[in-house]
Amino acid sequence: MGDQPELSPRAVASIQRDASDSRTWLQVAERESVMTTPTLLPQPSGATPFKLTIVVPVYNEEHTVRQVLEALIAQSIPGDFEIIVVDDGSTDRTTDILQASWHNRHVCVRHETNRGKGAAVRTGISRASGTHLLVFDADSEYDPADIPKLIAPILSGRAEVVYGVRVRGAGALFPSFVNVLGNRLMTAAANFIYDSAISDLHTCLKLLPIPLLRLMRLEEEGFGLDTEVSAELLRRGFRPFEVPVSYVGRSREEGKKIRLADAFRCLEVLVRVRLRGRTPYGTRDKSIVPRVAVAMVSEAAMLTEVANAVDM
Repeated sequence: MGDQPELSPRAVASIQRDASDSRTWLQVAERESVMTTPTLLPQPSGATPFKLTIVVPVYNEEHTVRQVLEALIAQSIPGDFEIIVVDDGSTDRTTDILQASWHNRHVCVRHETNRGKGAAVRTGISRASGTHLLVFDADSEYDPADIPKLIAPILSGRAEVVYGVRVRGAGALFPSFVNVLGNRLMTAAANFIYDSAISDLHTCLKLLPIPLLRLMRLEEEGFGLDTEVSAELLRRGFRPFEVPVSYVGRSREEGKKIRLADAFRCLEVLVRVRLRGRTPYGTRDKSIVPRVAVAMVSEAAMLTEVANAVDM
């Protein structure tokens, strides 16, 4: 992709199909790399190598999707990562742009019809191979440069779940008072119902362990899934570690798709999930969360790989 570094050791081809109704896409990675994958040092005892899965749900984002994917690839993300792009039945030029902007870090699935953001995210979750998952919208409201600071508390052992929260007056732009008020009311409702103290219920940037995500009972196919994930998290006794992030909100005229009806759906989801029962924070099942560490490359191993590449 443009001037981005080539990450694949050799040209590869793969086929991805969404089991329900997707078109098959042939994906061909780009040209051969000079050096093979470096040898990794052993992990700390009991730790799993950290791998981030970034799920990018896309629907009619022809003006921003290329920029967002290029920015994601450019980030210095600790450890391994993959990007799963789910094209949710786009009818503009989004599909063509995705095919023309291919990178070997991408896995792409297409829904033939628009099924909703929640359905797209659930498709991404089902295909994830990482230890942790982050949903990242393709609308440029969030900054990919914030991703490393979301990961840091996970790697240090300070957090089990991390939310990137939008803080008014600290690197955030909200299009209107109604947007701010709506999110605050929904967040307050969640805190009351679940005896929690979170700051931003509807932030997109939620970094969660994949084993925990896959235990959740997720049913929503629209914007309600965002609420359902937080509700399931809170009812299971987990609380997010919060990190402030940059945010530039869009207006309806600029393509913002969420509407007032989604707020009522949010309240319905919060109540419905709460009726499934609740585990106090102090008795949450910590065994669900994997202990992770970033694999380090030894200097000797790197020199050996370079020497081998020169001899080829």
